[in-house]
Amino acid sequence: MTEQPDFSIRIDQNKYLPQGGREVHAIVTVESTGAPVGVATGTGASAAEVIIIDTSGSMDYPRNKMTSAVKAAQAAVDTLRDGVNFAVVSGSSRAKMVYPQAEELVPANAQTRAEAKAALSRLKATGGTAMGAWLTLAGRLFAGHPDGIRHAILLTDGKNQHESPEQLDAAIAQVVGRFVCDCRGVGTDWEVAELRKVASALLGSLDMVASPEALEADFRAMTEAAMGKAVADVALRVWTPQFAKLRFVKQVLPTVEDLTGRRTDVDERSGDYPLGAWGSESRDYHICVEVPAGEVGREMRAAWVKLMLGDQVVASGNVLAEWTDDEAQSTRINPKVAHYTGQAELAENIQVGLQARKDGDLDTATARLGRAVALAHQSGNEAIASLLGKVVDVDDPATGRVRLKKDVDKADEMSLDTRSTKTVRTRRGEG
Repeated sequence: MTEQPDFSIRIDQNKYLPQGGREVHAIVTVESTGAPVGVATGTGASAAEVIIIDTSGSMDYPRNKMTSAVKAAQAAVDTLRDGVNFAVVSGSSRAKMVYPQAEELVPANAQTRAEAKAALSRLKATGGTAMGAWLTLAGRLFAGHPDGIRHAILLTDGKNQHESPEQLDAAIAQVVGRFVCDCRGVGTDWEVAELRKVASALLGSLDMVASPEALEADFRAMTEAAMGKAVADVALRVWTPQFAKLRFVKQVLPTVEDLTGRRTDVDERSGDYPLGAWGSESRDYHICVEVPAGEVGREMRAAWVKLMLGDQVVASGNVLAEWTDDEAQSTRINPKVAHYTGQAELAENIQVGLQARKDGDLDTATARLGRAVALAHQSGNEAIASLLGKVVDVDDPATGRVRLKKDVDKADEMSLDTRSTKTVRTRRGEG
């Protein structure tokens, strides 16, 4: 068995443009298969894990919140493979080491797991919330392990009240690219937008755990997923020809994530976009390129997409453009492009609609959430449709005619917001 997965790239697009047409859209499907089970290689290094638990005073109310968080962290420690370097951090108004006591990572084995779980059992909830300090400590811990899989879990139950937004932004910027961070909010007193900012910048997932009792299974699943990664720091390299402009690069599956602003220039015409760590999985990306208009019959390469593992090209594909005077060809929209355009619009409408509802702008909220219902119906995104149904009464899902519910459980509203960017691959009725 090889030490790294086998990667492939597939391009879905309609390459035909009308006379004068300039905008080329394509869905790039990246798939990795055959990753070795239980081995994390990433440039020959092992894996590293940091578990960050909110221990602010609010975690003590209700009492089962702190107890459940400790059990969840202990389950994550138990899930670590032998040899994985790890640490546990307590987060309140400042960040403190839970295990080990020194500011370092230690290899997982029977002894260190037992010691870490014992240290976790002694945690007490006290103090405030300063997530930037927590991330900064995690960054220092990972600094001694620059290669391989670097993964963190961050759990919080509250708002970042003991730092300014600028301090949190600065801390996030300092650790971008140094590790992937999956974020979880427990209860309903935390800010979705705040935690989304952390997860998005650090290429991790975001979810809500409404019930503290569900934390243990969630932490175990996150750690198992991290242990299943085989390579770190994969990048999508996009080359565009002279006079072309790359308008955007977005991940559209499994979640909507705009990568456009994360480009690292390779040369005048190429740039790398970070994709994080990979195991055996498949993700989709939407690329849009603006090219100079060509004459009818001319074909050109609008973009050359390469998947990079370090300096190694592990897969590649071409995005093409060809000008035609055949209206049937040039007006045909690729189903995948249309589908993911709708999924991105779905996420935007949910987030804008919920904010409008919070601000008391009920007309905008109704219009936006109604449009979201229609898009969820069209795409077959049943999970999002179900969550929308807890916020609005749906009169006609096809047209998006809805009425705002008067009384909405805050957990339902936050769950919809948190999961608004989760997408599905196929539209209803497609193969």
